[in-house]
Parts: sequence; structure tokens; C-alpha cells
Amino acid sequence: MPLVVFLRAVNVGGHQTFRPSVLAKEMVKFDVVSIGAAGTLVVRGKIGQTMLRAELEKRLSFKTDLIICPSREILDLVKRDPFGDAPPETKDLRHYVTILTKAPKTIPPLPLERPENKKWEVTLLEVSGHFALTIWRRQTNGILYPNAVVEKLSGIPCTTRNWNTISNIVNILEK
Repeated sequence: MPLVVFLRAVNVGGHQTFRPSVLAKEMVKFDVVSIGAAGTLVVRGKIGQTMLRAELEKRLSFKTDLIICPSREILDLVKRDPFGDAPPETKDLRHYVTILTKAPKTIPPLPLERPENKKWEVTLLEVSGHFALTIWRRQTNGILYPNAVVEKLSGIPCTTRNWNTISNIVNILEK
């Protein structure tokens, strides 16, 4: 079964930089496809999670959290269309999925907005397993990002991807 890898806190502001496309080429025997610069990889070749983790840690010049998901989890998430009832994406409104390193033990009442006023920037809609679904709204002086909101609420390290990235993962898995 293919695996999806999300690297946490890489290629952000010059911190822990690397070229995911180069890493994917180095791991050609595992049929690795890189998606963007944020550290998202689809691994279509036959390899277990433990071995994959060891391969990635050996090849990266820094230590980071690696979140490895069976492809079925991503496919199931997309299949149920979790943003179906949400307002559509626009220039100022985006759908995000935050992938937590582990499922939270408790979940606050949802939906939850931050900040809690008419000028909210992040709405946490749902937490399912180790996926948190959020909507981000651009504000003139906005500084919040879904990842920061989910990490603060859960106390669990995580990484965030736009819904378009999740859709791209599915496109690669279905090829």
C-alpha cells in the first residue's frame, strides 16, 4: 500500500532547507513523488513505514518530525468531502488540513474560531484521527496560520497543507 509522508517545519524561512524533488530522485527505487516544496512525498513503491522512516532520516541533513500515513487514510478523507458544506475557496478563504503527529486525546467543542470575534482568521471545523480541518480567512493585519492554532489547542506537533495539496496527493495515488 502506498504511503504519504509529511515533513514538519522544513523549507520555512530558510530553516531546515532541502530540495524534495532531489530527495525523491534519490529514492527512485521506492517510486517517490514530491509534491511542492513543503516536504510532501507520495511513496508508491513497496516499503514499510519503519524502513521508510530510516531511509528518510538517513538522507536528510537535519532532524524533523516525519508523519507517515497509509494512502487509504488520505483517500478516505477526500472521498468524504469534508469541506463540502464549507464556503468555497477564494483568494481570501482557504481550506487546510493539519496533520498531527498523533491523534489528540481530547477535542474542544467545534467549530472553534480564532480569534473569537468577527475578524476570525482560522476556524477549526473538525478533528478526525490525526487530521484537523480548518478554514483560513485573510485579514488585513492577520498573523494566524492554521498550524499554530491546531498546535496550541492540541499540544501536539503538526504540519499543515492546503486542500489543493491533498487533492494532488490523490491524483498521484490514482495514477
